[in-house]
Amino acid sequence: MHVHVVDGTYELFRSFYGAPAATAPDGREVGAARGLLASLISLLRDPAVTHVGIAFDTVIESFRNQLFAGYKTGLGIEPALWAQFPLAERAARALGLVTWSMVQFEADDALATAAVRAAADARVQKVLVCTPDKDLAQIVSGTRIVQFDRRLKLELDAAAVRAKYGVGPASIPDLLALVGDDADGIPGLPRWGMKSAATVLAHYQHLEAIPDDVANWAVPVRGAAALALALQAQRDDALLYRRLATLRTDVPLSEAVDDLRWRGPTAELEPFCRDLGAESLLERVPTPSPASS
Repeated sequence: MHVHVVDGTYELFRSFYGAPAATAPDGREVGAARGLLASLISLLRDPAVTHVGIAFDTVIESFRNQLFAGYKTGLGIEPALWAQFPLAERAARALGLVTWSMVQFEADDALATAAVRAAADARVQKVLVCTPDKDLAQIVSGTRIVQFDRRLKLELDAAAVRAKYGVGPASIPDLLALVGDDADGIPGLPRWGMKSAATVLAHYQHLEAIPDDVANWAVPVRGAAALALALQAQRDDALLYRRLATLRTDVPLSEAVDDLRWRGPTAELEPFCRDLGAESLLERVPTPSPASS
């Protein structure tokens, strides 16, 4: 079997900025929720999709905000999008999907936990982590756990991660610590760019292994002296940034692989679609295949 774990927060943002605006019968803006629902129905129409879980950031803040004041918050999210966060989770549950609502942890942590857990089940042939978010590249494992960009229909296995980022999955948190991640509020270190960080980490793999003294570097990098000084001055910061970028795989999710089998929508789907003014989507909901019933 294949297991799909979906980044619901990403899907909602993608729908908000990519799908047309739409209003419900009561006048609420629901275009993103409609787009998300349509996207999830499209996913379920693929006969190969039998086991699915989806994770949402119910709130944007998490335990990481206690570690670093500059970490991302919900400030700046457009009100019309923020108002549809609860609708997105309702949509997923109405479809009958196992839905993880994250508060203390982030949706990415839930996806990482679910993916690692599913990959440990010998019956699972492949786990597809459905998001293009570079953070999730760190849990890719060979061809068993892969990232899947649904929009581009692109899979990234471990070899593809290395080809794209210049480092293997295990070094992704170190890479983000050095270069930063604007989406998550991780500033990175001065002078370190993607090319220099990838070159150094391709050799050393992790921050601890990079010598303070540039004379001891075993890999040639342009501007190495300045890079070494920046790392030496802010090594503790870099280690904190790596901790922020490292996904947790110990989120207390109660579901096992068998619980992720999609058995069809719940009785709530029809009234939910009616509330959204999206009754036409009901005609597109597939019947679960025998493998997932």
